[in-house]
Amino acid sequence: MDAPRLSIVIPALNEEEAIGDTIRRCLAARNYICECAGLSDVEVVVVSDGSTDRTVEIAQSFDEINVIEFPQNRGYGAAIKEGWRQSSGSLLAFLDADGTCDPRHFGEMSRLAIADSADVVLGSRLGPGSKMPRIRRIGNHFYAFLLGFLCGRHVTDTASGMRVVRRNSLRQLYPLPDGLHFTPSMSARALLNDLRVIETPISYDERTGESKLNVVRDGVRFLQTIFDGVLCYRPERLLLCGVTACLMLVLLMALHPVEHYFSTQRVEEWMIYRFVVCHVLGSFALLLLLATALSNEMASFGPRRREATPFWPALVSVLLRWPAVAILMGTLSAASLVCLWPGIVEFVSTGKVHMHWSRLIAGAFTVFSAAQTAVFALLMKVISIWQRERENGRQTDYDSALISSHSERARDGHSSIAA
Repeated sequence: MDAPRLSIVIPALNEEEAIGDTIRRCLAARNYICECAGLSDVEVVVVSDGSTDRTVEIAQSFDEINVIEFPQNRGYGAAIKEGWRQSSGSLLAFLDADGTCDPRHFGEMSRLAIADSADVVLGSRLGPGSKMPRIRRIGNHFYAFLLGFLCGRHVTDTASGMRVVRRNSLRQLYPLPDGLHFTPSMSARALLNDLRVIETPISYDERTGESKLNVVRDGVRFLQTIFDGVLCYRPERLLLCGVTACLMLVLLMALHPVEHYFSTQRVEEWMIYRFVVCHVLGSFALLLLLATALSNEMASFGPRRREATPFWPALVSVLLRWPAVAILMGTLSAASLVCLWPGIVEFVSTGKVHMHWSRLIAGAFTVFSAAQTAVFALLMKVISIWQRERENGRQTDYDSALISSHSERARDGHSSIAA
């Protein structure tokens, strides 16, 4: 087989102070990168993202590179994607134009991509010798912790501006945004879509020129990107985290009243506030649990995931199918009758209710929970109908294609006979 080729894309927006040196370093590193990773060639592409200074003029002075010019600013991610589209390498890379990263690291990153069959190789800029500003370092640690917590896989630098990606892995990574949140979005999609991601440390120097990153605005976009990725590929992780948090709070709130009741056999007036809070939290926990099973069923309509559904979401989905849902609704309805029956009888007989508030709160919780379960069962039925109709539609399309093919062969046969 032919040795793979690496395409390095350098997105640049008004980087006249740094672009020349960055290009020279990339060209000087080509032989080293090829020898280190066993590549056939290294291609360098500069994409000017609507630059209004001398960035394009400086880049075009190098005959050995390709220069793509956007008349107007389209975004950091848009520049990288266009560079990849017009490049030819089976391995794709990008490098910030600000001179913060050493292109020689692409040698080891490409070697890892080939040797370990990695879909994405990230260059981590957070090593001991990193010169990254403190506030950005703190932000990167926070995003890494959050993404690792939500997807169950960890990388140290979710927004790294130096990566190597296999071209045939783009179908699992796209679509990606056009802005600066391109990098955390790629990290989230790669981890959540179960791609093979490898991280390797790289050096990081102070940038040349003014940074384009706005810590607050782009930080909010990074957060939104991470949550969007989780909701797209692994919504059950967020939902089950909510269920766990609610149940732990219910346990914490109910511990003292339960202990007091078993000691005195009495329900005191001061317990009403804890009852109400436990009612709300318990109802919310059940709602999130039902939503977990619902999202697991809806996954067939979303982006495909490589591995099977994780254990806990799959278990919840199995337990909340018929007839388990019917049993749950029946149990909740029976519990509500037990709690509210004395009050119902008293109201029918006398028109008044003197039932203790604890029965009312418990009864309201079971009634509301039964109603939630009934709505969930209805939505599950809707999804099953949609799934059946989609399969029927596929079968219809297949049958139509067979009929059309048979008709064309028949027409060809009649034409041959007539001839």
